[in-house]
This record gives sequence, structure tokens and C-alpha cells, in this order.
Amino acid sequence: MLELNKIHNMDCLDGLKLLDDNSIDSIVTDPPYELGFMGKKWDNTGISYNIELWKECLRVLKPGGHLLSFGGSRTYHRMACAIEDAGFEIRDQIMWIYSQGFPKSMDISKAIDKQFGAERKVIGKREHPTLKDKSKVDRQESTQYHANNSIKDEWDITAPSTDLAKQYLGYGTSIKPSHEPIVVARKPLSEKTVAKNVLKWGTGGINIDDCRIEFSENDDTRIGKDYKHNAKAGLENGSHKDNSSGQEQLLHNPQGRFPANIIFDEEAGKILDEQSGTLKSGKNATRKNPDAKGYHGNWGIGQEMTTYGDSGGASRFFKNISYTEDDIECTFKYCAKASKKEKGEGNTHPTCKPLSLIKYLITLVTPLNGICLDPFEGSGTHSLSCEELGFDYIGFEMDVNYFEIINNRLESLHNTLINK
Repeated sequence: MLELNKIHNMDCLDGLKLLDDNSIDSIVTDPPYELGFMGKKWDNTGISYNIELWKECLRVLKPGGHLLSFGGSRTYHRMACAIEDAGFEIRDQIMWIYSQGFPKSMDISKAIDKQFGAERKVIGKREHPTLKDKSKVDRQESTQYHANNSIKDEWDITAPSTDLAKQYLGYGTSIKPSHEPIVVARKPLSEKTVAKNVLKWGTGGINIDDCRIEFSENDDTRIGKDYKHNAKAGLENGSHKDNSSGQEQLLHNPQGRFPANIIFDEEAGKILDEQSGTLKSGKNATRKNPDAKGYHGNWGIGQEMTTYGDSGGASRFFKNISYTEDDIECTFKYCAKASKKEKGEGNTHPTCKPLSLIKYLITLVTPLNGICLDPFEGSGTHSLSCEELGFDYIGFEMDVNYFEIINNRLESLHNTLINK
């Protein structure tokens, strides 16, 4: 078994072979999307479609252990198929939805004029909408992944010259990316039931309560005329009335709502709430159980259940991931990635995920005292998340530059903790 709480600078296919069978409790990883992103060679090797990789992940996971793996919207299906073909059960898909992706669409009208060598007439100027105070930003700073791009403060608005270009005015080649799917897979159980598997291995379930969607201060969880607040922890939203006593109890869980398979970033949640407005789900249908049999057979004789809703924006039903908004990447939102401050000095990795998102996912699938593995550490967000959460971890990163970035981020985190 390799040393815990350490990033190993090696190819994950080689590193996984050094791990014992059934030694890992969970895997949370962000492998290459196989898009050739920004011309990076590591994003175009086919490793995410390699069944042998996922077979090794299956081998080292304990029975019932979960694998969460990010994928690109265009290539997710091939990764998910490889994971399933390796022997995993595909349990679900989590959708991470963010408000500000970076469009990469080509203007077809301009391309047609260029094809014919036609010069387009300048009819106006367009300023970058976020450059109100240019003194606060240097977008050519070498630590940014746009550092080698020519990003203008303003650009020409042109009109098409040829008839064909006019015909295709407003046409492009792609839509703005605003979500990334995460496969939820599980190694098959070794025991006949989940309960027996959990008792033997500690794996098989997901951590519902620690990943519940917290109520906001604006939520009204007491909708209904006959509502009486007598909270009973551990039960879901609703109200339970015993006809013999007339007493009514609130059946919402004070810890929050049940976690969903959709995760918004903070801005996407705000946009959804603006569109939905304040919604009231009110008092729902009363369901009776006269004989305590059937699906609701655990009710007492003569009892009825009346469920109550609440009010608020539509995003209240989904997890909202927030991030620090005090630097260029959050202020100008070139893409929904970690902020510059969170990434740390010198971190040039182009696909760094927010710490809050990875911490949430690790918490969801890693049992108490469990070991969480990431075969593709990248800039080390997984390892930092495990450190902050108190989980043991193992990570692999074959790129020497990224390996150095990870160690710098870990050292910075340790120094911060020591100085607290």
C-alpha cells in the first residue's frame, strides 16, 4: 500500500497497480475530458475511455464503494460507458450547473466573408462589459490561463459584406457551456444487502444528512392553516396527525432538504430564483391509511398524513456552491472555476474545480475514517479538500509542473493551519 496523505508523481495506471485490493473507500476525480482543451496533450490521450483504468479503480475500491467522476458534456457518454464496462454499477448522474461558461463559437458570417476575401464595414465599437475599472485588473498576468491570449478591451462591430454572409448573420458553431456531468457509480456489493455490506466494509451508502441542502433564512417552512410547530427530527417534509389526539407535528428535517442530483453555483442559483420568483408549495394532498398496510404500512391505524410545503426561489431545492468573489476570475467570471485566491499563487492549471464543490462530493461518498482516492489530482483540489475535511487520501499526478503546484498549495494550507 502506498503512503497515505501524499500525492505520488506517477502515471495513475502504474500507481493504481501498487494499491491493494479493496483498500479504498471512495474515488472522487476529475479526469481529462478528451477535448484537447487549450491544446493540452494530457486532454487528448483517451485515458478516460480506457476500460483498464476503471477496472483498476474497481479493484482497489471496497465493495459498495462509490466513484464520482466529472466528464465533459460532449464526451461524458464514452467515459460512463467505459466505467460501466469495467464492472461498475451506474447509479446516477450529478449535474453541476454554473452561470458563466466561456463560449467558443465561431462567427459563420465572418468566416464566409473571410473565405471570399471580402472586407467587412465597421459599424460600431463594443467595450468589454466588465472593464469599468481597468486599474483593478491585469488580464495578461502570467498566472492566468488566458495569459497567452489577445484579450481586447474593445472590438469592432462589423456588418457582413457578401450576400451569403448576410444569410448566415447570427449563426455560430456551438452554445455556451453551463454544466458538467458527474457520473455516480458504485462497485457491486459483496453481501446480499446494503446493510450487511456496510457492516462488513463500511461502504455501500451515501452520506445523506451531512450533504442536505440547508434552509435559507428566507425559507418559510410553516405553510398551512392548521400548522403547529412541534418539530420531530429525522423525518422528511410534511405533517403527521394522530386522529385520536388531534396533535399535529412538523415532519421537516431541521438539517435541511434531501440532497438532489443537481448542483448550482451561486450565480446560477440566483438566476433561477430571479426567473421563478417566490414560490409557495403550500399544503399538499392528505393521504390516509385506514388499515396500516401497503406502501405506508408503518402508520398507525386511523392516522393520516398531510404534507406541507414552504416558500422561496426554485433553487432552494438544490445545492448551491459558492466561492470567493474578490479577484479577477470571479469578478469577471470568464468561467465557473476556482477563484485566483483559492487556486493560489502560480497555479496555472486551466480546469481547477472549486474547493467547496469537491468537499461536498467527498463528503457525500466517503465514510467516516475512509480513504478517498483521486487518480487525476491536477492542481490538487481533491487533496486540499481531504485535508480540510480530515479524510485520508491518495492521489496521483504525472505532470511535474502540476505536481509542484499541488505541493505548493498543500504547504500553503499547512502554514495557514499552523498560524491559526
